[in-house]
Order: sequence, then structure tokens, then C-alpha cells
Amino acid sequence: MREILGRRRRLLLGRRRSGKSAMLVGALTCATEWNWPVLPGVGLRSGSGGRSCGCPHPDCVVPGAHPFDPGLLAATTDERMVRWWWGNRPSAPIVLATGGQAPCAVSLPAVAAARALAELDAMGVRLGPVVATPSRWSILVAPYSLEVLGELLHNQDWVPSSLRFHGEGGYLVLPPSETGAGQVRWERAPLPGSAAPWLPDVEAVVDALVEASTGAPGGGSRLAY
Repeated sequence: MREILGRRRRLLLGRRRSGKSAMLVGALTCATEWNWPVLPGVGLRSGSGGRSCGCPHPDCVVPGAHPFDPGLLAATTDERMVRWWWGNRPSAPIVLATGGQAPCAVSLPAVAAARALAELDAMGVRLGPVVATPSRWSILVAPYSLEVLGELLHNQDWVPSSLRFHGEGGYLVLPPSETGAGQVRWERAPLPGSAAPWLPDVEAVVDALVEASTGAPGGGSRLAY
């Protein structure tokens, strides 16, 4: 059967538009339905040596996966601002400003994270959304204070340096963003619906995350980005 070129062209354009609009849809869902403050990340740029971070630092350790311009303090839930940002930069990563009224997170290397999730499931701990890149997973938790986190960590015999805590003043890149570490996806996606996703308290998960990281290759001390 002879291919209809006009129809094929429309389909290809539709796919491109869908790919770009997916970032805007994701950002709007976070900001307007879940009331999570977001802003566009710096993203990646293409060059002769491949793709690198869009920021001025050639040795950036988290390429594409951080705020730059605007800065983190610009994060908002305002629909008009979100539409303007992603209207101008449709492929920009979605950066969540953690803490305050927004979710916090605990992240760890992917191998240890898979082990921790299996252990938490076996314990019957209810989990919320989990964000994954090829190298790290992040478990979203309810907002916590530095005082609460400090007390939890003080009670641990040892905390692996591979664990990261995204609290007040921190940030996390959300799906369906793409960064230098690869595609950002939901390992456990939020349940569909307009209500903000349910989040566990950090106390419910930190013990299992520390134990899983400690048992990871290299003792969990290797800080993998």
C-alpha cells in the first residue's frame, strides 16, 4: 500500500508536539493539581563532544539536573508562570523545590533502592511515589524539619554517604525529564486523580534505606550521581 506522505508528516509532527507538551503537562500537574512548587531546570545542550549541562560549568556533576536561571527561589505553583516557562523552554526538566509544604525525598543508589523497596514492601510499609534515574532512586516523603532528620540520623550507628536527603532548600528533578544521568521516570507512579499523592513520613523509611545502603557493594559509601 502506498504511503500517504501528508498523513505521515502530520503524525510525526503530532508526536513531536506530544513529546514537548508532556513536560508542560507534568509541570502543570505538579503545580496546579498537587500544589508542588516547580521551576524549569537548566537542561542539556548539544555540542561537538556530545550533550553537556546547559550551565557554564564544564565539570558540572549533575548535568542538566539543577536550577540555574531562574534560581530555586523562583519555584512556584502559579499556572501562568509555569505555562510561560515551558512555553519558552518546552523540553526543560521539571525541578521540584523540596521542603516547606512540598514533599521532601531520600535518594540512594538504584541497586540499594530496589533492595530497600522490597524490604519496605515485606514490612507492609505504605509508600508513595518513587522517582528513578538509571543510577539513583528517590523516595518521596512528607515534609520534615532538619531537627527531625538530625534526630533520626543521630540514632543510626552509621549513615552511608551515598544517601542524600532533599529537604528544605533542596530540589529534585521529576519525570518525564531528561538529564545527563538519563531519563527520569516513575518507579512507582502517583495514583491517578486530582488529589496530591499520599506521602509516608521519613521515620517510616529511613531505617530500611540506611540498612540497604550499608549492605550495598562498597558499603554504601560510594557517592554515585
